[in-house]
This record gives sequence, structure tokens and C-alpha cells, in this order.
Amino acid sequence: MVIRMRHTRSHTANRRSHHALTAPEMAVCKNCGAHHRPHHMCLACGFYKGRVVIDLAAKKKDREARILAKKEARSGEVAETPVATEEAK
Repeated sequence: MVIRMRHTRSHTANRRSHHALTAPEMAVCKNCGAHHRPHHMCLACGFYKGRVVIDLAAKKKDREARILAKKEARSGEVAETPVATEEAK
């Protein structure tokens, strides 16, 4: 099929003028002042409409405790391995 009439560059540019991306609107958290998406929980403090939705401080504390426990377990495994090889000799 052959194109009957070609679109000019200006016609193509006019059509594409609406394709530009826009930055999302950001709301300000009333609790901590951080920016977050409107109608969504604040990712910095866990508040939405003045109420605690998720206690992020407790989650962070639990995550740090898990990471610390894993590090201690790994360091314990590494320390036991050389001792076992020395006893075998």
C-alpha cells in the first residue's frame, strides 16, 4: 500500500506535542514534612491523614536486629571452620 499524502514535519511535531512526560505532583507530609505521592502513605514516617498506617521505626529496628543476627551467625561460622581444620591435623 502506498501512502497517499505525506505528513509534514510540522504536522508530526504538532501531534507529538502532547507526548511530553510530566513530573508527578507531590504532597507534603503533615507529620514530618517529607514529600510523598498524594493519597498515599508517607514513606519517611508511615503516616497518612495524621494517623500511623505502618510503624516504620519498629520495622527498621527489627530489620537492623535481623541483619546483626545474620552477621553474628556468619562470623561464628567463619571462626569455627579454622579450628575444626586444626583439630583434624
